[in-house]
Amino acid sequence: MKNALREIEEQPDLGITLADGTRLSARMWCPVDAVDDPVSVILEYLPYRKRDGTCARDALTHPYFAQRGYACLRVDMRGNGDSHGVMEDEYTQQELDDAVEVITWAVAQPWCNGNVGMMGISWGGFNSLQVAAMAPEPLKAIITLCSTVDRFADDIHYKGGCLLNENLGWGATMWSYSSRAPDPALRPDWREMWLERLENEPFLPSTWLRHQTRDDYWKHGSVCESYDTIKAKVLAVGGWGDAYKNAVPQIVQNLPGAKGIIGPWVHKYPHFAVPEPRIGFLQEALRWWDRWLKGADTGVEDDPDLRTYLMDGVRPATWYTNRPGRWLADPQTETQHWHMTDAGLGPEQGTIQREIASPQDTGADAGEYCAIWLGPELPGDQRRDDALSARFDSAPLGAELAITGAPVIRLNLSADKPVAHITVRLNHIHPDGASMRITYGLLNLADHLGGPLVPGQREAVRLNLDHIAYSVPAGHRMRVSVSTAYWPLIWPAPEAATVTLHAGSLSIDALTDADTCHVEPPDAAAPWQTEELRPEAHTRRQETDMVTGVTSLIIKDDFGKVRDLDHGLIHGSIARERWDIHPDDPLSARGTCHWTDEIERDDIHLRTEARCEMWSDATHFHLNAKLDAFENDIRVYQREITDKVPRRNL
Repeated sequence: MKNALREIEEQPDLGITLADGTRLSARMWCPVDAVDDPVSVILEYLPYRKRDGTCARDALTHPYFAQRGYACLRVDMRGNGDSHGVMEDEYTQQELDDAVEVITWAVAQPWCNGNVGMMGISWGGFNSLQVAAMAPEPLKAIITLCSTVDRFADDIHYKGGCLLNENLGWGATMWSYSSRAPDPALRPDWREMWLERLENEPFLPSTWLRHQTRDDYWKHGSVCESYDTIKAKVLAVGGWGDAYKNAVPQIVQNLPGAKGIIGPWVHKYPHFAVPEPRIGFLQEALRWWDRWLKGADTGVEDDPDLRTYLMDGVRPATWYTNRPGRWLADPQTETQHWHMTDAGLGPEQGTIQREIASPQDTGADAGEYCAIWLGPELPGDQRRDDALSARFDSAPLGAELAITGAPVIRLNLSADKPVAHITVRLNHIHPDGASMRITYGLLNLADHLGGPLVPGQREAVRLNLDHIAYSVPAGHRMRVSVSTAYWPLIWPAPEAATVTLHAGSLSIDALTDADTCHVEPPDAAAPWQTEELRPEAHTRRQETDMVTGVTSLIIKDDFGKVRDLDHGLIHGSIARERWDIHPDDPLSARGTCHWTDEIERDDIHLRTEARCEMWSDATHFHLNAKLDAFENDIRVYQREITDKVPRRNL
């Protein structure tokens, strides 16, 4: 029998003062009788602005837990939202120490019973793991969603040693987020706080570009360096449509008692994610919290270690509302070995001699590195990119092949330049030729081999593709495609390289047995109440300049403009990106980003314009960033940054 829901109250601006005097702003939902009947705390700790940034998901999530006997703290990190101070970088020791201070503060309150859980998606999933690695005694459990255990290999900066263009794209996002003012209704010193942020916030791509290998900068916060420091119980959740899918099986494999769930979703909480089917994430989370924060016997220890959604093979599309498939519990597999030969992809070894020199715009159908904004961001039909790559096709499959886990590619190859990249895609080929990307991997050969390549020298390399669960129907084919470029997902090598393949193989884990498992339908608290002032809209188009030959990807994400019907704050944002390259010239690559953000309160209208761009020559990356701030359309602040960073085997 379910317990009765508790009456709750909300505090929109609860102050938490740190030891250095910095005041953090928290939004708290808590049972009204918590002082008489103390509760455990669930902390979500982010830079993404609780007042106007994460309101939609906060409304669905935190009141649900509070009504069931928890104090939910949604805290703006220092330098963001309504909190004082300045944020210097992502996942700094200061950020993590602040989180531990918040936990210490919370357990000292009369409404807390001394037990704390921490949860979050993306940034909040990262720092939940990182704070857990510091092992503060009150932190008994965490739920980490769409996160990573390795900041260099599996975040938005570098992948396989290649520079992701998301390094600039997300850097532009944070250039925008951290430039926004607090709500003037909450902070009498809001103007001083705003100007302090504008003057001091760093342009983070400059920082990230100065760490082009997996050095101590990236090891900090990478919990894979020392899994055994994590004492809290961990539930890890991810989505096959997200960039951060690999962390879930890694956590389950390396943390005793950890559990994992992977669905078909993009970078969203699974109780309102797409593509459907959604699941009852809040019910799953409540079982986790009740067991580890309240000591209730909810049976979570007996859950499968990994629940994964096996997606049916479908036709390629840049967006889906639903992905058919089935839920599996702890799938059992056997490894199959396939060989890449001049005859294609098959079970028998054979010879191969294939030169690859892909045009620089190969990768136009890769989609977004991290699908998040709900536009047409998923990889589309791969036929064009396949045509610009070396291709190895299987014969039609005699039976359904359900691929689970991380496929492994082994190659023997040589290159004619000191720096060369390869991208490997595993694709599902339909009878009419349509090509669906199942999974992929990237490799900067110079980074992988520890320095510049010796032209013509053969090297043996291994590449793990991203984890996946995908079923290829009988009668359809598999294809391995290998290219030397993947724009605009990664920045090109300084010279157009030709890579010669001398041998290659694919190893996959094929499903042999698994129990199906039941998942609850989604539940949630009441949605956020707003008035729409401008509708949300997303566009993405490709262009070719027929005079210059330059190809461009042009993206506009208009997040709309709304008025909060509770406290009246109006906010709106528009993000724009453009990625240009000439197919014959890697040094023609250029990325530009521009965010417009608005906040309106009574007769105050605040706007920031955050712009940045990046280009390169053979030896250096070049950056330019501009920040303009306006109060009632009068410019109150302007700053420009230029930077030049040496390329190091990149």
